[in-house]
Amino acid sequence: MQILTHHNLYVGMIEALKMIIEEEEYTDRAIEKIFKQNRLWGSRDRGFVAEMIYDMVRWKRKINFVSGNTLKKRHYWDFIGAWVLMNDGELPDYEEFQGLKRDKILAAMRQAYKHPAIQHSVSDELNAIGLAQLGEDWYAELEELNIPASAIIRVNSLRATAQDVKAEFRDLDIEIVKLKRYEDAYALREKANIFKTDAFQKGWFEMQDASSQLVAPFCEVEPGMRVADTCAGAGGKTLHLAALMQNKGQIMAMDIYQNKLNELKRRAKRDGAHNIQTKLIDSKQLKRWKGSFDRVLIDAPCTGSGVLKRNPDAKYKINNEFLNNVKATQAEVLDNYSKLMKDDGLLMYVTCSIFPAENDKQIEHFLQNHPEFELKEEKKIWPSETGFDGFYMAKLGKK
Repeated sequence: MQILTHHNLYVGMIEALKMIIEEEEYTDRAIEKIFKQNRLWGSRDRGFVAEMIYDMVRWKRKINFVSGNTLKKRHYWDFIGAWVLMNDGELPDYEEFQGLKRDKILAAMRQAYKHPAIQHSVSDELNAIGLAQLGEDWYAELEELNIPASAIIRVNSLRATAQDVKAEFRDLDIEIVKLKRYEDAYALREKANIFKTDAFQKGWFEMQDASSQLVAPFCEVEPGMRVADTCAGAGGKTLHLAALMQNKGQIMAMDIYQNKLNELKRRAKRDGAHNIQTKLIDSKQLKRWKGSFDRVLIDAPCTGSGVLKRNPDAKYKINNEFLNNVKATQAEVLDNYSKLMKDDGLLMYVTCSIFPAENDKQIEHFLQNHPEFELKEEKKIWPSETGFDGFYMAKLGKK
């Protein structure tokens, strides 16, 4: 671990940790706030701070155990210092770090290995859920989910080719590598701020995990079709569908949050995706659309247990109450949005969860209540096997 020694970087980290831990702010928003408060930080400073904060959130429970319950005491300097020592780093010579002893930290780390939930840095409740859902395989998934996500882009075929993007990046000393078995997915060889590039501003690519890039092809869309993306959010999969449809036909992107749909509109304009319409979900409108879509995609609300790589905050928010609420919502959206499908159409149910209760068990329940449907195909994408996010995809049709 390369440690920067500017004192104000650590002060900024503490401010972010206070927002995340005491105010339950999301990590990315807390980081954004401290960056705005410290505009003189350079790109190297920002990269170091962001990486440190994400790592400390990811390993929060383990660090807290090893450092002697420092979060309860609000001893944030000891919390940060313990994380540096846990990674065999050298602490800056600050007065605030003087009380930390490397041998004591290493001894506590050995104790952490005896407690799987602490070792993997999850709550006891989430650990129990994971074991109930997956058995001992849960720990293999956690091992991978505790590794930060790779930076993956999807080349937007509506605007550019992979060669276009590679050439633009080459001039900036940015290298991308094609991922096998993924049509338009490329990994960054090294970290880089690609959002400031002309290629991004021109809509040549989108950031999208490799597993997420499997969803749109799974839908078997064709140019000219009428497609409903019922839980579109900010539209990562919607934009991919538009590219596969070559801007022909219609995609109705729906959500319950107008701000997300506004973001989708902005992204669609940049990407040159012209066959997308957005619609705030309206129960009366849904009734009028009954049986009118060739493809219906339900990217269902879920626990997000498959995307802990990029969203470590969720490790401490998933509990039984949350899981039960999500399962009820999933059953409801499946029941409601399945009615939008034409008799000869296809219905796709997708989650970014690895828990069967949200996935195949949910589909089994749906099929019991809707015997006119049948399961045509399903895919389970495990982080431990791919190195990417965990996803579940089911494809249904009428008998």
